[in-house]
Amino acid sequence: MKTALTIAGSDSSGGAGIQADIKTMLAQGVFAMSAITALTAQNTMGVKAISEVTPDFLAAQIDCVFEDIPPDAVKVGMVFSAELIGVVADRMRRYRVENLVVDPVMVATSGAKLLNDNAIKALEEELLPLAKVITPNLPEAAALAKREIKNKEDMAAVARLLADRYGVAVLCKGGHCGEDAEDLLYADGKLISFFGERVASPNTHGTGCTLSSAIAARLALGQNLEEAVRRAKDYVTGALKAGLNLGKGSGPLDHGYNLIIKGGDLHGRKKADLG
Repeated sequence: MKTALTIAGSDSSGGAGIQADIKTMLAQGVFAMSAITALTAQNTMGVKAISEVTPDFLAAQIDCVFEDIPPDAVKVGMVFSAELIGVVADRMRRYRVENLVVDPVMVATSGAKLLNDNAIKALEEELLPLAKVITPNLPEAAALAKREIKNKEDMAAVARLLADRYGVAVLCKGGHCGEDAEDLLYADGKLISFFGERVASPNTHGTGCTLSSAIAARLALGQNLEEAVRRAKDYVTGALKAGLNLGKGSGPLDHGYNLIIKGGDLHGRKKADLG
């Protein structure tokens, strides 16, 4: 079985962070492991508190995984401080991780800040250049590029700018722009559009975590980047369309919509093509 590691924060309500990552990786047929960067007290209405782990403890978690079950891919999500970003970057270099997906998590769906100001420089200088692909949403891409994104042309320009700056592929997620759900991947000098159905749902908590984890899982399975993104996007669309409605705020996706349990699926639907 292929394996993947998520390095991210814990979401006590289970909709985002490592909880969403593990569910997502399982749904792709990959064995998931985790290294927790921070504990969060949160629910569908917002983040109430954040407690970071120490740099030494984060390093120990990552080392334990690589020393015993080396992952075929790694996803990095919320890393709150410059010190922790330094640890992650050091370990990614030490273990020569090739399939590294970095989701530059800066702000939660609820609006809560998930990256310290002093961590942005470390993120840009130490971690982003190590990735195979980074997956910013439009606000994150605009913050990294230090320019506004008002339309698809701006998205494409920013994707190229960031790809050239960091020397990585960039998936610019278009969920905050326009009537469709088009994402743009800039890789190896080529711009690829991924058109998707815009699902009218208020329950989008953990969408970014889910997409980046699905991409990492697909890379772990040996798919190329374009195919990994396409499959991951299809999975997220399906998880949104499943229509799970939990909580009083922006609820989670249905990460298990395509799973079969003891001969039948979780919700009476047909099993999705896992490829």
